[in-house]
Amino acid sequence: MATVGLLYPGHSAEDDFPSLEARLAGDLRLPVVITSVGEDAHRVDALLDLGSVERLADGVVKLAEAQPEAVMWACTSGSFVFGPAGARDQAAKVAAAAGVPASSTSIAFVDALRHLGIRRVAVAASYPEDVAAHFVRFLSADGVDVVAMGSHGIVTAAEVGTLEPAQVLDMVIAADHADAQAVLVPDTAMHTLTIIDQLEAAVGKPVLTANQVTVWKGLQLIGPVPATPGLGRLFGEDG
Repeated sequence: MATVGLLYPGHSAEDDFPSLEARLAGDLRLPVVITSVGEDAHRVDALLDLGSVERLADGVVKLAEAQPEAVMWACTSGSFVFGPAGARDQAAKVAAAAGVPASSTSIAFVDALRHLGIRRVAVAASYPEDVAAHFVRFLSADGVDVVAMGSHGIVTAAEVGTLEPAQVLDMVIAADHADAQAVLVPDTAMHTLTIIDQLEAAVGKPVLTANQVTVWKGLQLIGPVPATPGLGRLFGEDG
């Protein structure tokens, strides 16, 4: 049984992970530690504070009891606002503190796209437009072409966590573009782990969600990622 420790900011969709753990019935442990939040706001200054070394280091200490084999900073906006180099430095500091490999959701998106050979995407972002633009720049730095972006202007993670599956589905369909090879849903505050197959069926292409790629990357840090039904094409085959 693999154990991927998750550092998750505040309270919104953290229950996505224990629900998946229960669904997999003993194949994966996903212990979650809630990291401290100064202000719940999708605003750049608040997000830089959210992803500070001090907040993450405190979380690592609390996570140690679970003995994770890898640690994920399960937050997209609190990693991509630091830029590609800053996000990798952030992950490296978490790894050093935890004593195991570590990464973040933003990096997971880039690595998942590379794994699938996808370079053109549409983005269904819950964030305000200026924050979503930071994610577009993060992807673009790795050569990913964002051909369309839907920005929904939701300021708090708590509000995102209340979105119903039908609302998430509508966001994905609205953001899709004929030239996109996949649709990205970048907020870990959004419940998505039970509806990925439904999202992919609606648009006829891979849909990568924040919570999905977080789990995938955590497993990849440990070894080959097992094929897992219900988690979309990213989990469609071993490797």
